Order: sequence, then C-alpha cells, then structure tokens
Amino acid sequence: MRVLHTMLRVGNLDRSIAFYRDVLGMKLLRQHDYPSGKFTLAFVGYQDEADGAVIELTYNYGVDHYELGNAYGHIALEVDDAAKTCDLVRARGGKVTREAGPMAHGTTVIAFVEDPDGYKIEFIQKST
Repeated sequence: MRVLHTMLRVGNLDRSIAFYRDVLGMKLLRQHDYPSGKFTLAFVGYQDEADGAVIELTYNYGVDHYELGNAYGHIALEVDDAAKTCDLVRARGGKVTREAGPMAHGTTVIAFVEDPDGYKIEFIQKST
C-alpha cells in the first residue's frame, strides 16, 4: 500500500492551481471536468503520481467557499531552507502565517503558509 493523494475542496480552481503551481512550484499533472457530476478535479504535485503522493483539488460547481472546521491540520512539505522558502512564497504573492523558526518544544525548523482557501501548509526544513 501507499498514499496516492490528499483531496482538498476549493472555491476557485484556477486560483488554487495558480497557487500550487506558481507559488509552491508544483506541476499540474492532470485535470478533468465531470459535467454530469458537476465537479472538476485537478491533480498537482512535484512528481508523477506513479512516483509519489499528490494533491487532488476538487471544485464543485457553484461552491465558492468551504468551512474548514477544526479537524484539518496541514500538509507538510520538506524544504532546504524554510526562511528562504517563506521569502519566495511572499515574493510570489503567497501568505506566510508563521515565520521560519524552531518548533515549540523542539529544534526542527518549521514555517507555515496558507493557500487561497485557508488550508495550512507546513514547511519542514531538512536536517543538516
């Protein structure tokens, strides 16, 4: 068994694809419209789906906002330098919600950004 993808419901598919592609540097791997089901799926990631887990962005026709609730945590991405990655996200128009620094009660350097729908994404800096 292996993890295939994580699905996020999004209010504006083009805006979300732009964030994951242009701000986080992922590739749009595939996209398909399902008119009879009134939804569109887009898959984004850093590598082919055959090689690793990706993110499925689901747009349901006519729904432009979701309540995230309090059960969702975050998606984690490994980065070489969390501070530089935050600077890059900010320069590309992204929102940094926690600057890079050691996590509470530990030494791992982390940071958080937020996608256009409010989903949190954690950057975890590689250990040296």
